[in-house]
Amino acid sequence: MSKTGKQTWSFTNPVYLQSTGTVVGPMEGEGPLKDTYDIIHEELHCGEANWELAERKLMIDAVHTCLQKAGVDQSNVDLFLAGDLLNQNVTGNYVARQLGMPVLGMFGACSTSMETLATGAALVSSGYAKQTLVAVSSHNCTAERQFRYPTEYGGQKPSTATFTVTGSGAALISKEPSPIQIEAATIGKVLDYSIKDPFDMGTAMAPAAWDTIKTHLEDMGRVPADYDVIATGDLSSVGTPILRDMMKQDGYDISEVHKDCGLLVYHSDQPVFAGGSGCACSAVVTYGKLVQDLKEGKYKRVLVVATGALMSPMMLQQKESIPGIAHAVVLTKGETQS
Repeated sequence: MSKTGKQTWSFTNPVYLQSTGTVVGPMEGEGPLKDTYDIIHEELHCGEANWELAERKLMIDAVHTCLQKAGVDQSNVDLFLAGDLLNQNVTGNYVARQLGMPVLGMFGACSTSMETLATGAALVSSGYAKQTLVAVSSHNCTAERQFRYPTEYGGQKPSTATFTVTGSGAALISKEPSPIQIEAATIGKVLDYSIKDPFDMGTAMAPAAWDTIKTHLEDMGRVPADYDVIATGDLSSVGTPILRDMMKQDGYDISEVHKDCGLLVYHSDQPVFAGGSGCACSAVVTYGKLVQDLKEGKYKRVLVVATGALMSPMMLQQKESIPGIAHAVVLTKGETQS
């Protein structure tokens, strides 16, 4: 592993995705990517007594599916890196209590999917772990209750609002060659463009995505066309044009390769306002659809840029603005062990 440019880690000791697990709720299961998920729950409670337990069920299912697909016992995992949107990372921590693995709780809001993947890959590449397991989750009803209003309240939202994805994604990382290689990661900076509207997170996060993508291209000496896809996490229909305009002003036209996970996860006629969001948004799309397309040879190199709005209800009540963050990971078509 070595540093490339200002903010990029190049995994010169190759690391690979051994397996992934994706679990979603009913709305996501009706979306265009339904055939790429491992498990689809037909109701939001996922058979549990409350929303928080339901989210925990999502992550447990994703973790167990991931390990089962790899044929790896959880006792052989060196480190579990997990995050979610709930206070004190309670989903990840309570799942870790059940798994009994060494754990690092991580938080980057909706960017946590790539934050955990980048960190897990770095630990394996540098020799601090042989196998790391990463996982994130979100649930529409837990996020609504914490960050906005209880769903029972029926509060109205503007068209700029996003819809938190109910789901969880997990991935197992090691040095054993596999079809998906983790080539590099660019760690983002916190940017704040003074956006204060919690119903417009796409606008708040777009500058962070711009900065991370631009820095990544500069660090790696690449252009957008070097990627089959540059996938942002959850900028939605509001933040997507802002990002593209900002990139174009810097001489980078990403319109031909850019996709947003928040716009991929649902059909355009589903009632999700400006698109999907949440930790699970980029995770289930990446570990489902994008990994599948890489394995099948449809793509050779993908840049996933997970975006996060680093707000809390208390900060919003104190009239603070919403800082944004974005972390990027490069996934490439790897090799199969001979």
